[in-house]
Amino acid sequence: MYWTRARIIGLLGVVITLLLALAVARNVGITRISTLNISQPNTHPGTPPLIAFHLPTVVTVVVLQAMLGLTGIWLFVRQPARLVAPYVSTLIGATLLTILLWAIAGDATDLVDIFARVVRLATPITLGALAGILCERSGVVNIGIEGMMLFGACFAYIAAITTGNSWLAVATGMLVGAVIAALHAVLSIRFRIDQIISGTVINILAIGTTGFLRGSFITSYPNPKGGQLPNVPIPLLSNIPVLGPLLFNHQPITYITLITVGVVHLLLFRTIWGLRTRAIGEAPKAADTVGINVNQMRAANVIVSGLLAGLGGAWFSLEATFRFDDVMTNGRGFIALAAMIFGKWTPLGAFGGALLFSSADALQIRIQGFNFALPPQFLQMLPYLVTMIVLAGVIGRARPPAAVGKPYEK
Repeated sequence: MYWTRARIIGLLGVVITLLLALAVARNVGITRISTLNISQPNTHPGTPPLIAFHLPTVVTVVVLQAMLGLTGIWLFVRQPARLVAPYVSTLIGATLLTILLWAIAGDATDLVDIFARVVRLATPITLGALAGILCERSGVVNIGIEGMMLFGACFAYIAAITTGNSWLAVATGMLVGAVIAALHAVLSIRFRIDQIISGTVINILAIGTTGFLRGSFITSYPNPKGGQLPNVPIPLLSNIPVLGPLLFNHQPITYITLITVGVVHLLLFRTIWGLRTRAIGEAPKAADTVGINVNQMRAANVIVSGLLAGLGGAWFSLEATFRFDDVMTNGRGFIALAAMIFGKWTPLGAFGGALLFSSADALQIRIQGFNFALPPQFLQMLPYLVTMIVLAGVIGRARPPAAVGKPYEK
């Protein structure tokens, strides 16, 4: 018997679903009800929900996991390779839903609030993934996105507390990200240094530099100014049930991210610039023969990617909170690269991957107030487990641009 990828995933699916069903059945009373509410937008906490789903916890979980387990058995027997990725994605989503139902057994939670939090937490991952797409579609590997985001977070916060101008601070974070990206472009394109080494150097440099600035300047600054970027609900649109809180009731950088995903997708696949960008990432020699300056265009795209990474860094220090901590990006730059691979180097696909990764974060934040058997550290590590799954090729082998990581010499 050959152990194909479909068979391995099917067997793992059966084991995971069995363990989850047994864990919930053992730890939750059979009479417990989990209530999932869909709230009305912009209402007081005591307002009755628009819709309430009262689900018997154990029965719901057992039925859900049984369906997935049977699908895993079918996957093991029939081995349809094309269904492996949808099955893994569904299994991850069902696992998160099971944990949520388990945590709120006998209580209620608001689904709209969770989904809105998923969109907010996906913001830096999405921006990092877009930065990675611009680089790798051009043929340049950039694992320094984490460092660029950290630089952006640090300098955006410094600009905010010294000037009191939040938008100037956002622009500062983006500019610093672009400067660091330019350094990566010079090292990897002009001097043809190994692109992995260059990105690693940037990450190490970011940890040391921002740590020094925090200890020597930020913590001792006498009169900090400015404040966290405010929430900006869009009139009328924010009052639409479900869609309003999900798309039209966020802070500025989240809005910018949602718009940027669509813009980058259109530019990459519907414009001459996008065609040239994909050409220099796939066949730079052929692009050069028709008059495209390969290295110049690669450098420009890497610098633009730094603007996006710096904006993602500013989200941490200006939008998610108003402070700067050591290594506060917490690996989101690397998760962004996994989202890029998950989305097969497309902006819309990467955004979907970012939402998947941010779901675990949103879940562990939401259930902190509930009496839950699993330790919070288990949920905190879920995004990183999903990252390893994606990078190991379990979701599916994605083909990167053919010339990525290969310096071009005319």
